[in-house]
Amino acid sequence: MKTFARLGILSALAAVTPSLAFAHSGGAHIHGFFAGLEHPLLGMDHLLAMIAVGIIGARAGGRSIVLVPLAFVSAMVAGALLGMTGIGLPSLEAAIALSLVVFGAMVGLARPLPLAAAAALTALFGLFHGNAHGLEVPESAGGIAYAAGFMLGSSMLHAIGILSAVKLAGWPMTVRTAGVATSLVGMAMAAQTF
Repeated sequence: MKTFARLGILSALAAVTPSLAFAHSGGAHIHGFFAGLEHPLLGMDHLLAMIAVGIIGARAGGRSIVLVPLAFVSAMVAGALLGMTGIGLPSLEAAIALSLVVFGAMVGLARPLPLAAAAALTALFGLFHGNAHGLEVPESAGGIAYAAGFMLGSSMLHAIGILSAVKLAGWPMTVRTAGVATSLVGMAMAAQTF
């Protein structure tokens, strides 16, 4: 019962803290490599999504440990390039919120998805995450450095997700509960977009 109460509190906090939920506030925060490096840590949407992708890869095992996060980062770069050229994907914030719902469900499932399915889903949502940031990146050397920092920061969070899944392998309910919490936060964020 305590777990469900905590999940409810976490979801309620996400619903009433929109400035913490979405980290896409425009280009004013972009000041170079270190701003990009720290950016995934500042928005709950990025933090949870990046860690979840690492967990998804680790739980699938084998080559998935590398290929699932790589699929996400590659698609994120493609989405950012689209955004930097001025092409925005529809319903960005809703898709990013949906990514948390889906990633959380993937983590919460007792059975990991096959590599192809896990990579395809993470790549799809990576495209949206990257596009949101590509639209914010200014056309300058500082913007390129920001993008490089953002990629590194995202990859570091994937690594944290992988390490978390490995270290918590003996406590599968903890990992599954984190997945459910991620989905609930995604649902709260999705509610804010409508």
